[in-house]
Amino acid sequence: MMRKRILTRSLILAAGMILVGCGGGENRSPLDARNPVTIEVWNYYNGDQLTAFDSLVKEFNESVGKEKGIVVKSSSQGSVNDLEVNVLAALRGEVGAAEVPNIFMAYADTAYTADQMGGIVDLKGYLTEEEISAYIDSYIKEGDFSGEGEIKIFPMAKSTEVLVINKTDWDEFAARTGADYADLTDIEGLVRTAEAYYEWTDAKTPDVESDGRALFGRDAMANYMLIGSMQLGTELFQVSDGSMTLHFEKETVRKLWDNYYIPFVKGYFAATGRFRSDDIKTGNIIAYVGSSSGVSFFPDVVNRNDKESYPIEMDVLPCPEFAGGEAYAVQQGAGMVVTEGSEAQIYASVEFLKWFTADEQNILFSVQSGYLPVTETANDKTAILDSGAQISRDMEKTLSVAADMVKNNHPYTTKAFAAGTEARNVLEYAMSDKAVEDRRIVEERLAAGQSLDEAAAEFCTDACFDAWYETTLERLQEFESR
Repeated sequence: MMRKRILTRSLILAAGMILVGCGGGENRSPLDARNPVTIEVWNYYNGDQLTAFDSLVKEFNESVGKEKGIVVKSSSQGSVNDLEVNVLAALRGEVGAAEVPNIFMAYADTAYTADQMGGIVDLKGYLTEEEISAYIDSYIKEGDFSGEGEIKIFPMAKSTEVLVINKTDWDEFAARTGADYADLTDIEGLVRTAEAYYEWTDAKTPDVESDGRALFGRDAMANYMLIGSMQLGTELFQVSDGSMTLHFEKETVRKLWDNYYIPFVKGYFAATGRFRSDDIKTGNIIAYVGSSSGVSFFPDVVNRNDKESYPIEMDVLPCPEFAGGEAYAVQQGAGMVVTEGSEAQIYASVEFLKWFTADEQNILFSVQSGYLPVTETANDKTAILDSGAQISRDMEKTLSVAADMVKNNHPYTTKAFAAGTEARNVLEYAMSDKAVEDRRIVEERLAAGQSLDEAAAEFCTDACFDAWYETTLERLQEFESR
């Protein structure tokens, strides 16, 4: 059934391509305002992001859509995982699955899987070279699975990582110790500062030993592993034609270990809540690295043990990088994938996507959602601030820093491969789970009266790293042959 369905849609697409062919989006429109075509878009937005998206969909339908004969229907599928499950079920034609949407949001691995099923469209023939060149190059290349210039993912809104700070508590620490934001420029400086913060908070209770507090936490450990490796000169997952070659270099990985696992087991870093913004709210940390699109979840109050509550101010800094390393920053955020259908449906889908990512609309969506614009001209803090869009002070800080991160670094995301999601999950949890488990043991030893150095000693050895490294290497090697 699935093969028949895809074949039928492929024949429709082939017939439609005769109309556009190599026209690069310049040929006569197949749309008719008297007979509008309806386009369904599946997304995973929720809350303010969904409100912002749906507001722009409504604006499109009432303006350009009405003029050209396009009606866009937005449908949130819940979470990213829910969306992926529903999309793949629809493409497979599973019993009970919904019809395949005209457009769906996807990360590269999901889009790659859909592409292998023959269900998505190369949009290069629907865009002029001038239109393509307007987008940030790395965003366009994310959807080039073959390496031949195809566009299987249309960039819609992106994000990168930033350092988010509880400025209220940081200012007290800085005033007492001389700590400075300049200390947080590189990862090594962040570790030193976290140690100083632990010692400073520990000294507040001289009658209780080793009860210092963590300064820092991070979301998305896979990003730390992948981007940190790139900064150190190694691409962990090198992908060509959908096949991954692993470069889990021991020297590189040891540096990642020393600058996350070691400070974590010593209590300088922490991760307790589901997200690090949760740890800010409970006062467990005062700074974290997370997605620029997630900064809107930063709390405005700290509630510590239900006994102490006070308001806090947020600040945003560039994500720390390894000292002397290459300038790489994470590129993240799903793009839009157009599925096979009639020529009018594909053409209408592209018209909507081009309209949504035009500077005015894309900047408006950005200031309301926290995502970054995807064109060269819109991804500029001056353009964002001068757009006339109403923007909060915190969002202004976030987008200004994030836009500069994209401009001043090489945006990087791994190329798609068959087991990409599974391999990334190994990076997400292998080091962080061990750090949490071993920190728990350290805390038990501290409670039993050991000093911090005594309690953490066995975890700060070459033998501890070597054992973890070999186990993790074996797990990752499994994905090379898939």
